[in-house]
Amino acid sequence: MREKLPPENILFEPEDLLCYSYDATRERRMPDLVVIPRDEDDVIHIVKTAGDCNVPIIARGAGSGFVGAASPIHGGIIILFSKMNKIIEIDKENFTARVQPGIVTADLQKAVKAHGLFYPPDPASLKISSIGGNVAMGSGGPSAVKYGVTKDYVLGLRVVLPNGETLKTGIETLKGVVGYDITRLFTGSEGTLGVFTEILLKLIPHPETKKTITVSFNDLELTVKTVVEILQKKIVPSTMEFIDESALKAVGDFAKMDFTGVKGLLLIEVDGSEAEVQESLAKLREICSKDGVLKFKVAQSEAEREDLWRVRRSISPAVGKLKPTKINEDITVPRNQLPTLIRGVEKIAKKYDLLIVNFGHAGDGNIHVNIMTDKQNKEEYARALEAVNEVFDLTLALKGTISGEHGVGLAKQPYVAKELSPDEISWMKKIKQLFDPQNIMNPGKMFPE
Repeated sequence: MREKLPPENILFEPEDLLCYSYDATRERRMPDLVVIPRDEDDVIHIVKTAGDCNVPIIARGAGSGFVGAASPIHGGIIILFSKMNKIIEIDKENFTARVQPGIVTADLQKAVKAHGLFYPPDPASLKISSIGGNVAMGSGGPSAVKYGVTKDYVLGLRVVLPNGETLKTGIETLKGVVGYDITRLFTGSEGTLGVFTEILLKLIPHPETKKTITVSFNDLELTVKTVVEILQKKIVPSTMEFIDESALKAVGDFAKMDFTGVKGLLLIEVDGSEAEVQESLAKLREICSKDGVLKFKVAQSEAEREDLWRVRRSISPAVGKLKPTKINEDITVPRNQLPTLIRGVEKIAKKYDLLIVNFGHAGDGNIHVNIMTDKQNKEEYARALEAVNEVFDLTLALKGTISGEHGVGLAKQPYVAKELSPDEISWMKKIKQLFDPQNIMNPGKMFPE
């Protein structure tokens, strides 16, 4: 590595390695080396060197993932993309942005907004997470209900393959059906096939206006039924977040807010032209003028909007104080199955005598089921794992998926065979073998070895 990179870009002291030994799962696995490339040539050199030495490679962005995908379980070299964080080009005429993988999602959104453009994917960690990590994990976010997820905005990639060769995928146009869609194959591949050095993203015009609303309910099931009703009435919010009573209580204690009597809360945003937004607001008021609705509040200023969002953004730190260990699952079901899902999760919580906190992106059926436990309490933790298993069985019985946006990594690896058939897994492993015959690209992730 020293042949190509400056000494300050090569980290090997224990205290440095410790900083990159875990992601948001907090499961520690020490790397042997952390290398910080400055450009694609550096990445090629790192990958070639690792391949020659048969050493694992783990591409890392901001480390905000929830499934251990950036965890170096076999040691090896972490490629840290913090210095490859430039916006190469914003094409205002063709509505595209060409970026390096280390650019922070919120920074990109701010930069394109200055040109009247919009990059919609918005994971909850958007202020720290990087685009490269978002693309590798296929990240989602609150805006997915209307605008889709990261994979819907990736037009093309530059990838360094395990043998050190580079591959350009994708197109510069919005349409293109020549050959296999290799761009989609790499998007969501969790760094197991190659390393991104450049990403071409689709942008759209920025919405003219936006309104933020919270609706509080005295009944949990009515809350999720209202989600289904809103969508059935042909209203497509840009955001529709669901928060249950347990999450609200935790936020109330953490942020000194009063949610007395509130069993469920929806945070809704509608955007578009002024006329479209006002029409949606009128329909939402009508739908929510029913018994069981405690309050319908519309933010009248940016400060009020931020105050409403503070409830949603406080959930993770608030819930973190309830128990030492949080098992955070991101199951997704067809939206009309949300009431059945929530009822089923409540039964599982009672069966295993556990606190389960539910919140998330109800507009697209993606609910974060947080099983609160203590890993040091072996009996309770065993019950928690049994509960996870049943939550996944319930989700799949409702024709859902065990991960809507977090990915597989290490955390969901034991459960992949519940959702994918043996034939699907076999073909996916063949694809991995084709691109990475030495198995040096993020080995041990997605599928059991």
